[in-house]
Amino acid sequence: MTIDLVKDYLAGLQDRIVTELERIDGHPFRSDTWQRSEAEATGLDPKEGETARLNAGGGDTRIIEEGALFERGGVAFSRVRGSKLPPSASAARQELAGRGFEAMGVSLVLHPRNPYVPTVHMNVRFFVATGGGKAPVFWFGGGMDLTPYYGFEEDCVHFHRTCRSALDPFGEDLHPRFKRWCDDYFFLKHRDEPRGIGGVFFDDLHEPGFEQCFALMRSVGDNFLPAYVPIVERRRGAAFGDRERDFQAYRRGRYVEFNLVYDRGTLFGLQSGGRIESILMSLPPVVKWRYDWKPEAGSAEARLYEEFLRPKDWAGSSS
Repeated sequence: MTIDLVKDYLAGLQDRIVTELERIDGHPFRSDTWQRSEAEATGLDPKEGETARLNAGGGDTRIIEEGALFERGGVAFSRVRGSKLPPSASAARQELAGRGFEAMGVSLVLHPRNPYVPTVHMNVRFFVATGGGKAPVFWFGGGMDLTPYYGFEEDCVHFHRTCRSALDPFGEDLHPRFKRWCDDYFFLKHRDEPRGIGGVFFDDLHEPGFEQCFALMRSVGDNFLPAYVPIVERRRGAAFGDRERDFQAYRRGRYVEFNLVYDRGTLFGLQSGGRIESILMSLPPVVKWRYDWKPEAGSAEARLYEEFLRPKDWAGSSS
């Protein structure tokens, strides 16, 4: 297991994704590099000994705001260390609670201005639990999911088939399992509705071994652009008005609710003393809430709820 191989891949993935997003938007992303100390991660006074002065990592947050295509977008790389795993990271493996850790990953969220272009999220990550007089324990996680405001079957089919293609080389059983995991995870329990049309999601991946798990994570990361960019190019020129923008802002409220209430990545960042600007880069710039609003029967807005915001075998659908 070579941690630097994972770091090099993730940093390169961030570069490749940002280069392509800058091409399709026509505007540059701003690079915001940052570092944190163990003192910042634990709340210690930096003068309280060597542990407090230990460098605990950092990252590079690439941000675009008010672009030609993206109203806000962020593609973040981070590599952080700490003396104690946050509860959100050890929830599935309680035997690792209290151990030190190193975590790294690339996480992105893109909020296009045009309501016909869907919001998208992707994350690939790697953890190592250390200390406690025991051998290091590693695991990978990640996935991607699509959140349309106006549904198009061909977009959903394309996105899910690309996700399936990323996983099939590692076993045909993985895509159905990781798709269900995504449907279950990106679900607002208090609303009894999914956040979007899903994709794939996996966590705690450590078998059959480092090389195979690393290869699977790379395949998910490498397939993000093929999954998303063709949809962007297909929808970016669609005409829209105040009605569509208003509905987009309303549905973005669901995105905010999920990220602040349920998202484990957000919780991990907050519990580990992460950099708040990078953690909350996922939030949309314009959002609305209404009291007990319902879409007009027979409208395109109602169709999103009736035909798209429900688990479906999109990869098996005809395009």
